[in-house]
This record gives sequence, structure tokens and C-alpha cells, in this order.
Amino acid sequence: MNWDAAGSHAGGQGAGRREALDVSAYLVVGPDDTRGRSAASVVAAAVRAGFTAVQLRAKRQEAREQLALLAAMARAIGEAGGAGRVALLVDDRLDVALAARAMGLPVAGVHVGQKDVPAHICRQFLGREAVVGLSAHPADLPHLAAEDIEAADYIGTGPLYRTASKPDAGFDADGRFEARSLGEIAAFTKAAPRPVIVGGGLRAADLPAVRRTGAAGFFTISAVAGAEEPEKAARAMLAAWNEAEGAGI
Repeated sequence: MNWDAAGSHAGGQGAGRREALDVSAYLVVGPDDTRGRSAASVVAAAVRAGFTAVQLRAKRQEAREQLALLAAMARAIGEAGGAGRVALLVDDRLDVALAARAMGLPVAGVHVGQKDVPAHICRQFLGREAVVGLSAHPADLPHLAAEDIEAADYIGTGPLYRTASKPDAGFDADGRFEARSLGEIAAFTKAAPRPVIVGGGLRAADLPAVRRTGAAGFFTISAVAGAEEPEKAARAMLAAWNEAEGAGI
């Protein structure tokens, strides 16, 4: 498969993020998550605190609105000192990622789920140097297409808890909510051929146990975007994660 598609050189500093990708502290955010504040201001707060990746998740916004949000987020990342360090991705929308890169925005790539454009198709369009993230539950792993796993840079899984930020997360085909246990996550991180990041209602106090599962990182929406003081909340989460590392976990 040729991954050096026409889009592989576009997007400026965001296009080359794959090699240096760090998903250890990953903010997912959109306009509905920020208690009336701009998404860009929350992004800036998280980046100042040391977050390493940002994903725009804007389910209700049309493509042009998402492009404007990405432009504002990219500026916020740069102004907060994260240019060249913090990967900016867009949830679901391969078309928006491609358009953003054509406009010269530093968008690293896209994050997709099981109902979105397949990861290997995203890779084909975005190119070898792009970042492609994939959502999967532990039970999904045996059923994932090999070409999608090959195309993905990391796998996001959860939820550990029921969360209002993703009200449909964790429900099975029969409509029953099923949280993922730490044991399931630990088994998943061992079996998965890509780094695994974990989220779903996480708070700072959860992070040492999450790190013990072998997870490469955590992702959060409400714990930072919905906090009274987003930067303070982001610093608390990073401190908990980093203290776990210092304790040999």
C-alpha cells in the first residue's frame, strides 16, 4: 500500500508529528465541553500545563466551523509554547483533516472509531507522516482488520466510568452500559499491537492505577475542559501520572 499520498507533505509543522508523537496526556475537547469558554482557551491551558496531544471533537459542528476551531486551537497551541511538540488531531472527519492541511493548518491527523472511515483509508489519504488514532474496546481487538491496526499509531479505549461527555460510550448492542475494568484494560494493553490510551470519566486519582495497566497515556474531556480552572486541573492530572512514573509503576 502506498502511504505517500498527495496529502503527505501538506499541513506544515503538523504533518510530521508521527515520529515524535506523545499521547501520554491527551485532551479531547469541543465547544460543548467548555462551560461557555472557547475551546481554544482550554487548549491553551492544557498545553501550558504540559499536555502532549489535543483532539477536536465537535460532533454538532459543520466542516467550516470545525476548520475555524482547528485554526483557533492551532494558534492557542503555538502561543502556549506547544508548536512542534503537541499534536493536533480532529475526531472522525477525514475530510476536515485534509481540508485543514490544504489550508496550511498544522493538523497532525485524525482519530476514528469503528463506524468512521477505516483507519487504513485515512492513512492512505493523509500519508505516511500523519497521525492516525483508532478507538476500540477490549472485545473489539480480535475483530479489528489487520490493515487498520497497521495503519493506527495508537488505540484509545474505555470508558472506565459512565461519562456525560460521551453519553453513548460503553453501551453494548443491547443498550446495556458496561464499564471497562482495570483488569480488562491491563489485558488489552498487553495484547494490543499499538500503544493504548485510556479514558472515560477519569480523574487525577485514577491515574496511578491506569498507569499500572501498562497504558501509554490517558485521555480526558470533562476533567479539564469542564473544570473551574482548566490549567490547574490539567496540572493535577499530569502530576498524578508523573508521580506514578516516579514511584516505579
